[in-house]
Amino acid sequence: MAPPRTARAVLLAAAVALPGAAGAAPARVVATVGMLAETAATLAGACAEVAALIRPGADPHLYEATPGDIRRLQGADLILYLGLGLEGRLAGVLERLGARQRVLAVGAALPADLLMTDGDGVTDPHVWMDPALWARTLPAIAAALATAAPDCAEGIAARADAHAAELAALHAWAAATLAALPEDRRVLITAHDAFGYFGRAFGLRVEAIQGLSTAAEAGIADIRATARLAAELRVPAVFVETTINPRTVEAVVAAARDLGHDVALGPALYADAMGPPGTPEGTLIGMLRWNVAAIAGALGAPAGPLPAALDAWAARAGLAPGN
Repeated sequence: MAPPRTARAVLLAAAVALPGAAGAAPARVVATVGMLAETAATLAGACAEVAALIRPGADPHLYEATPGDIRRLQGADLILYLGLGLEGRLAGVLERLGARQRVLAVGAALPADLLMTDGDGVTDPHVWMDPALWARTLPAIAAALATAAPDCAEGIAARADAHAAELAALHAWAAATLAALPEDRRVLITAHDAFGYFGRAFGLRVEAIQGLSTAAEAGIADIRATARLAAELRVPAVFVETTINPRTVEAVVAAARDLGHDVALGPALYADAMGPPGTPEGTLIGMLRWNVAAIAGALGAPAGPLPAALDAWAARAGLAPGN
């Protein structure tokens, strides 16, 4: 017998299932990165055909548009991109298209005082790494989708509310999981500086070999400094992101060993791209779930089951409740 579903799970499932207008052609939506595409698809339901421009596993910082990409963008009813410097050279193309088409820079919907910057004043674009902050983009995405598919506005709004509740449940679970780490284990060392919002949200000190963008490679001095930090703080594990060549993090592991500290290379984390389509990690909730569990486990506090409020997401991802 299937386990009983909570009232919250039933509400979420019902909202996801709300239909759009019968017979209405779905809007054509193109989003730059998978995190935006998956969020838009979750909110749109059957009311839009949503495609990600940048393939899974590719680095959006370095992506350059092809002629085929331009044609796809020109044929879209709605284009979603993050902005905040994430898309690099592609941002100029999107801004030019915005003069003729409906284009939304989703990052512009976030309050400026909640955005992080580096030491040079460059805005950190990795806002999806904080589920509560990402939830603040949902009204803007929902409004843009409702404009592209006006007959579906009611269903889109309901799905946006349901997804916001899921993100709130994920945030609470992640906070409780990472709060179990001892104070001296609350240090996250990664390949590039994509976890600032994650660290701020969940009380972790975040250090990275590279800066916010992957356009410039890390140098020997960066590797040595990171290795010294790992050795001084006795960090048990360091991490590489799935879009980054692991050689710099492997060099940190080797350099820390030379300093007398054995540090493990933790599981690869999702930062600038989600996992493969059709997998739990190919969703925003799934990629963050993986990151929290991987970081907590490698640093010394294994994650517990997901809350019942995420049962509807688990069902969509093909997982049993609590996984």
